[in-house]
Amino acid sequence: MTAVIGLNNGIPIPALGLGVLQSEGRDATRAVSSALCNGVRLIDTAAAYFNEREVGEGIRDSGIDRGDVFLTTKLWMTDYGYDSALRAFDTSTAKLGVDYLDLYLLHWPWPGNWSETVASYKAAERLLGEGRVRAIGVSNFKPLHLRNLLEVSDRVPAVNQIELHPNFQQPELVSLHRELGILTQAWSPIGGVYGWAGENRTLPPMQNEVIGKIAHDHRKSPAQVILRWHLQEGRSAIPKSINPERIAENIDVLDFELTADELSTIAAIDTGRRGALDPDDASPETIGLTIDAA
Repeated sequence: MTAVIGLNNGIPIPALGLGVLQSEGRDATRAVSSALCNGVRLIDTAAAYFNEREVGEGIRDSGIDRGDVFLTTKLWMTDYGYDSALRAFDTSTAKLGVDYLDLYLLHWPWPGNWSETVASYKAAERLLGEGRVRAIGVSNFKPLHLRNLLEVSDRVPAVNQIELHPNFQQPELVSLHRELGILTQAWSPIGGVYGWAGENRTLPPMQNEVIGKIAHDHRKSPAQVILRWHLQEGRSAIPKSINPERIAENIDVLDFELTADELSTIAAIDTGRRGALDPDDASPETIGLTIDAA
């Protein structure tokens, strides 16, 4: 079992989970089932990952009770707007084969269509009020996006899921999260973004000699060191993998602790350069996807 963090509405969320970005077909189903059988209790997907059906199958195949699984999915930008967000939620739950979600996120801010971004969040607030989702939040929101949202919304997001790894630590945003009571959840927590979003001439964290030395000293893998770092910083993290051994390794991080010096050493790795799209540039045109029907 993994550590648990309390959200700002009192709902507990596992600190570590499984992300399923780029997991397809039976690979996605097997990864989810394997993760749950190995003790993972947080599964994170999205409409734009095109694997919600397979994720639902993996949950059922695992034999783990639905009530013991913390399930997240995300609303895609082409479904932003109040009524369309409500319809998209129904589509996602139908694909997943569930009647409620634990966490529903707006996948990106859409700065070029802010009114529809806000309308989508208000739809999520309605779903929360109706008990169809246990917590709501956002993903990839920068400080200005959060502040603008809070000016017109009734609920502080429970979570902001952002790119965060040793190379890109976003201290200003993380500090704002603490101030507002928003949980920081790291996607690409070990820097896997460099494998699919294009290298930016930065050494991936898993290859960093500093992290390698810390891993050697603790007799752990670099991935385990990085995930332990996230936990000690009070964050949730959702590493992705379809390999059962790697999935089991990624949650085996509770039997050691990084020292204050080691935490400071990892903090010094930060380059301030993200590996993926800048959220200010997010739009359906910059990320061209069309979500299929249920």
